[in-house]
Amino acid sequence: MNTSEFLMIAGAIVPDRPAIIFDGQTITFDGLADRVNRLANGLSKIGVGPGDRVAIMQVNTNQCIEAYFAAAQLDAIYVPINFRAKIDELAQMLEIAQPTCLLLGERYLSLVPEGSGCFDGIILLDGEANESHQSYETLLAESSADQMHFPEAGDEDTTVIMFTAGTTGVPKGVMLTHDSFSSYLLATVEPADPEVEESNLITVPFYHIAGLQAALAAVYGGRTLVVMRQFEPEEWLRLVQENQANRAMLVPTMLKHLMEHPKFADYDLSSLSVITYGAAPMPLQTIREAISRFPGARFINAFGQTETASTITMLPPDDHVLDGSPEEIETKLRRLTSIGKPLGDVEVDIVDEEGQPVTTGEQGEIVARGSRMMAGYWREESATRDTIRGGWIYTGDLGYQDDDGYIFLSGRAKDFIKRGGEMVSPEEVEQVLRSHPELDDAAVIGVPDLEWGEEVRAVVVARSDRVTEEEIIEFCRDKMAGFKRPRSVVFVRELPRNVMGKVLKRDLREEFSHPVENRE
Repeated sequence: MNTSEFLMIAGAIVPDRPAIIFDGQTITFDGLADRVNRLANGLSKIGVGPGDRVAIMQVNTNQCIEAYFAAAQLDAIYVPINFRAKIDELAQMLEIAQPTCLLLGERYLSLVPEGSGCFDGIILLDGEANESHQSYETLLAESSADQMHFPEAGDEDTTVIMFTAGTTGVPKGVMLTHDSFSSYLLATVEPADPEVEESNLITVPFYHIAGLQAALAAVYGGRTLVVMRQFEPEEWLRLVQENQANRAMLVPTMLKHLMEHPKFADYDLSSLSVITYGAAPMPLQTIREAISRFPGARFINAFGQTETASTITMLPPDDHVLDGSPEEIETKLRRLTSIGKPLGDVEVDIVDEEGQPVTTGEQGEIVARGSRMMAGYWREESATRDTIRGGWIYTGDLGYQDDDGYIFLSGRAKDFIKRGGEMVSPEEVEQVLRSHPELDDAAVIGVPDLEWGEEVRAVVVARSDRVTEEEIIEFCRDKMAGFKRPRSVVFVRELPRNVMGKVLKRDLREEFSHPVENRE
């Protein structure tokens, strides 16, 4: 199914329903279709056609959604760019994607290299237009609202190139097809219904697969999308209350910041019925607290990655209900540390280094296949062959499956620590460290060691200056095998994380892989 049909279907069923609420303004589904048509017609006039790339660099706005559907209408390829990218990173992505035009927030204009092919095709999303760059809103105003272009792209044609960081630091463009989105949404989302109204508060950036997938799900489902430019705890609380938001997606650090906010109890959050979380490991104590403090909400843990077009496994709401006998509650608490079970529309397996399935309880690499997997990396045949083998996407995530089919992560393959022939899972050690009452956060890396090859180092955020390195190491002594126990501890104010809450292990290794002085 061509993804442009998502908006067409919802517009036909609920034309007058709010599709997007952003910055106090409301756009109905009919109005969204009008703006998409105008943008598609305007982009066509400046030469955008089938297969061309339409790049956008901006915080979350209604324009990000409009640009996706306009590109799809023209059979062009949408290329969302991380608005936190630096000059060199942006130059790399533009060189790889070679976009015909670039939709850009004015604040990012100085980052675009003048030698890039798209410099003359910049459309400013805000700010004042000038002789060199035209205004987005002017382009819409001067274009027809009639649909003049009808997409012909098939299920297997690329509709999005989404960048993900490579292990070498060079971004790779993940090619996602129309089927990457439609096969997932048709299997998991009910189409728009005049009798069912829901609103979804979106904080995840649209350049991330979870953000874009959530936006397309909202459009197809006829849900009102309440858009935040960027996450800010009190604004999130206010928007939930003002818009009576029913759904939200949060990463673990966002959820933690919300519950720690001094005004958390001042807002009415009772409208929330579904909270989805993912993108980074969820500390057990954080999700247990959230279950208690959002009593009316059902929680879903969604696991996936850009290459799999988002979710491939899910821990459903029932597994977040902590009732039953002591044995049942203990089982559920253990499952809360898992990523759940595979979804019905995708095959998931765990394999060894030879690509053979491992036995239950045995660790291996998580692989997946199905119609919604990526088509490959844009103009990266070697990287594509490394990741897609025998029709399976090799995710780079290590884990194991228990007797009940629940999958537990062990960490990224590249982050595993090899100590004296033993493999140490950073996530296993981090779970123990986060259970320390005086630690607020923790990450584990491997550091070079002449005797053992690598040693385990903990990088922690302490709640006070009362805790010591010796105490933390001793705390781990009876909770894990000796080879897993940290041999050194570094104290920091905060861990480096990306916008989705994932700890940037590469940054930690660069800074702390050698002897360092603890810092406050």
